[in-house]
Amino acid sequence: MADAVRDFNAVNKPKDAWKAVVSPEAFNVLFREGTERAWTSPLNDEKRPGTFVCAACGLPLFTSATKFDSGTGWPSFWDPIPGHLETKRDFKLIWPRTEYHCARCGGHQGHVFNDGPAPTGQRYCNNGVALAFVPDGEPLPPLRS
Repeated sequence: MADAVRDFNAVNKPKDAWKAVVSPEAFNVLFREGTERAWTSPLNDEKRPGTFVCAACGLPLFTSATKFDSGTGWPSFWDPIPGHLETKRDFKLIWPRTEYHCARCGGHQGHVFNDGPAPTGQRYCNNGVALAFVPDGEPLPPLRS
């Protein structure tokens, strides 16, 4: 991911400014690094072809071609759109985890684990409220600033 060419500029907006753009639940996840309850997101069952974008800024993060049913209760993907996510170590639990964020607005999306399917072996476990789904054939939303 780190060596992909970026086709966007980062948004340097105060976190609180996003409150006017997203729901309170999405704000808690995206900008307070919260977690939604498992099995609560309709995106967990989304099976149509399309693109999953950041709920805050609209940057495309995943395609439906990489989505799979992980059985965890959260939308899961085996590969992101190159260059559109950034990672950092998370020590909030007993063991360290790899947390990932939207590379454009910094919104927290979820955690990546090494127990996913081939070809990457990774599972990007995403909070559904941190995403919006755009079916194939519909235009992607304009990027928000």
